[in-house]
Amino acid sequence: MFVDKVRIFIESGKGGDGCLSFRREKYIPKGGPDGGNGGKGGDVYLQSDPQLNTLLDFIYQPHYKSQNGFPGKSKNMYGADAEDLVIKVPCGTVVYKIDENNNRCFLYDFKKPYEKIIVAYGGRGGRGNLSFKTHTNTAPRISEKGQPGEKVTLELELKLIADVGIVGCPNAGKSTLLSTITSARPKIADYPFTTVAPNLGITKWKDKNFVVVDVPGLIEGAHQGKGLGIEFLRHIERTKIILHLIDVFGYGNKTAYQNYCLINKELKQYSPILSKKPMIIVLNKIDITGSESKLKEFKNKIKNKKIFSISAVTKFGIPKLLDEIIRMLNEPVKFNENIYIPVEKKYVFAPEFKVIRENNIFIVKGKNIEDLVAMTNFNQEEAVERLQNIFRKIGIEKILKKHNIREGDTIKIGNYEFIYKENGIGNE
Repeated sequence: MFVDKVRIFIESGKGGDGCLSFRREKYIPKGGPDGGNGGKGGDVYLQSDPQLNTLLDFIYQPHYKSQNGFPGKSKNMYGADAEDLVIKVPCGTVVYKIDENNNRCFLYDFKKPYEKIIVAYGGRGGRGNLSFKTHTNTAPRISEKGQPGEKVTLELELKLIADVGIVGCPNAGKSTLLSTITSARPKIADYPFTTVAPNLGITKWKDKNFVVVDVPGLIEGAHQGKGLGIEFLRHIERTKIILHLIDVFGYGNKTAYQNYCLINKELKQYSPILSKKPMIIVLNKIDITGSESKLKEFKNKIKNKKIFSISAVTKFGIPKLLDEIIRMLNEPVKFNENIYIPVEKKYVFAPEFKVIRENNIFIVKGKNIEDLVAMTNFNQEEAVERLQNIFRKIGIEKILKKHNIREGDTIKIGNYEFIYKENGIGNE
């Protein structure tokens, strides 16, 4: 099964918890705190692998989670960092990040083998009580939990990397041509839409190798989803040349010239960049009786363009066609291959948190404050006091009062809920 578009869910590893410990040794009455910090959670990477050619594996396993960091120990022993998770994807995979509003944001385009990017950072390890020791608090009874890992939703879109892309109406002979000029063996039949997924093949001609991709046939209204739609046209976006294959006798009660105009229109509506790629016009089935008059009729319509006439079955005209493909591949690329341009980051000042009121529940949103609460150990009195002091310093209580909060109302921060009190926020 060929799969070229999937959505996956990634979570990096949580940091290890810090340790609360005091040195206890004979003849050392004031050993002091010796709790070590937790280890870092594992990062998550994507890496391109030339051995892969489909996203099928992600259909069966869409969820990925990296390992958590190890907790700190006494005697100031730090927890070990977790191993990173590397997810392999085919070359030609375009990665989009999905935000909370379900919008896509371009992240990366894997064009070369073994490229590697990080998509989710592991949480840092929580601090042990030794890290909280000060000259005013020589015996702190406080430690942090590990920072939560990042949760990311990605959409992977595979665009096959090929030199030549064959397009045309159904039954134009695209699969037959692919099987003639390459060692690929696609399904060939005398009914429309025999090809339901792109097929790749490698052509060797005069000491030159190039990759050819055949996509399912297009019909009028394909950009609106008719037939198999234009879902597979993404696989010829990377090609250097488009080979427009046309049945010399036409298709669907339309002449060869009408089908030529129809396909060009669909390509332009799909992508203006795609319609500007170098194109080779090829008329197929020239071996059938009556084809000469149809060929002449087509050439009378298009007088300023080079037209190749072939028979994919008898191989008539194939050598000349392959010579032209090699000639065009050797020419400098005249269009911009870098279709995906990362959006320039704009640094805009924004508050560290915001408050949203839903009835009598006040939801506080902000990554830093949510991580702070998640890393607080509520079984430790000093940890709770520290959290309340931070709330007071960053002005969260003032913002809540502006939203008309009353005693007894619920405050939700991340996965935690608190009860508001006039003398401070209490955990529920």
